[in-house]
Amino acid sequence: MFEGGLNIDYFILLLAILLLLGVITTKFSSRFGVPALVLFIGIGMLVGSDGLNFIYFDDPHLSQLVGVIALIIILFEGGLQTKWTSVKPVLPTSLSLATFGVFLTTAVVAVSVKLLLDVNWLEAFLFGSIVGSTDAAAVFSVLAGKNVKEKLSSTLEAESGSNDPMAVFLTITFIELLTKDSTSIIGLVFSFFWQMGMGAVFGYIFGKLTVYAINRIRLESSGLYPVFALSFAILTYGITMLAGASGLLAVYVAAVFMGNSHLTYRNSIVRFNEGFAWMMQILMFAILGLLVFPSELFHIDIMLKGLMISFVLIVIARPIGVFLSMPTSAFSINEKIFISWSGLRGAVPIVLATFPLIEGVENSQLLFNLVFFVVLTSALIQGSTIPWVAQKLKLTEKERPTSPHVLELVSMGKANAEIVEFFVPDHAKIIGQTLEEISLPKESIVSAMIRGDELITPTGRTEIHAHDILYIMAHKTKLKSVTDYLSKQNIEKN
Repeated sequence: MFEGGLNIDYFILLLAILLLLGVITTKFSSRFGVPALVLFIGIGMLVGSDGLNFIYFDDPHLSQLVGVIALIIILFEGGLQTKWTSVKPVLPTSLSLATFGVFLTTAVVAVSVKLLLDVNWLEAFLFGSIVGSTDAAAVFSVLAGKNVKEKLSSTLEAESGSNDPMAVFLTITFIELLTKDSTSIIGLVFSFFWQMGMGAVFGYIFGKLTVYAINRIRLESSGLYPVFALSFAILTYGITMLAGASGLLAVYVAAVFMGNSHLTYRNSIVRFNEGFAWMMQILMFAILGLLVFPSELFHIDIMLKGLMISFVLIVIARPIGVFLSMPTSAFSINEKIFISWSGLRGAVPIVLATFPLIEGVENSQLLFNLVFFVVLTSALIQGSTIPWVAQKLKLTEKERPTSPHVLELVSMGKANAEIVEFFVPDHAKIIGQTLEEISLPKESIVSAMIRGDELITPTGRTEIHAHDILYIMAHKTKLKSVTDYLSKQNIEKN
């Protein structure tokens, strides 16, 4: 029992060290332009058996479990901060990239793998399926805080949030073709459309249910609302998966619906999940780093073949998938080039690479090591150069200011008023007007303004400028009227 206690304490100490190192490395990530996920993976590899030998870890089942839970939380957080007004115009393009684009990328990569490795065609297509989709965790992390054009960032985020069903479908299809004597192709195709369609339907239903429950149920503590919301996200995944649909897609759709609806304790929910998503990113990538053995990963043969496959994926396969899947879209050549370059690979391919390991597919360890190396290459080369590429292609815009303050009404759930935050874009009609000149509904008032880094206490004569952030206190019954009024004034809701 004493030794068991020591083991538990040792594990807790290591967990604390992993989290601390993960948080500290984010500082180096932003300073040196290296994606945080690479540093998190590096931490896992460092403390693993091939590094400092603190932890010996070789459990793909546990890695898959942690990876899926982390992806649920990361997709949920990303969806909460996705604006539907930005996603809606680019949704057809994003869905085309998430389906046809993934398939084309898979096919081109499979051809290169067949030529480079001593594997059969099914194994080659299995590898292509695993690396064919972009990764939401990587995309959300790298694009956060960057001044890339909103149309492009929304396209990439929507693509990465919705392309998991295609990647999972292709991966499972080729695993079944490799391990089973007979497989129904018609059944597999039906399964894909079921996963996509019902995943979206379940996401919408649970998103609506979650908003209703959060706004109607009065909890004793405001701190319970973020936990309540996260519980619904996990429930959404579980029930959707039991129905045979895409749980990850359902979580993302539900989160987008929630993020664009009136939600009690919105700031508390968003901030809590933002911090929790960072924690899960650290744990997920660190554990995935533990799962790989650097002595095998950085073998000269793996590195040479991995670099060649990465070259094909980044320079040939992804651009082919992008340009052929969006031929009639209203994107310029430079924008398509940027979308091609921003097809980041991350946790999803590594988690999918554990599937053939668990199923005992021949050459699965080789495929896993190569997938891992391709992910590292993609994150290092593409992830660290995205801001530079956007600038060179002239696809950046003026950075949108963020408030250094978080304003939220205390005991909002029990009071009859809420504070709503609005950002004033360049084209807003009320720019130049004073607060007494705008006609907000009764029982609503602008209680505070943020201009740059300055907190302004407004009066009736305070003039509204572009990029101001308005905090409007309104009676709960007037929230829709406030939103409708500001929409008519061409103000973009934050």
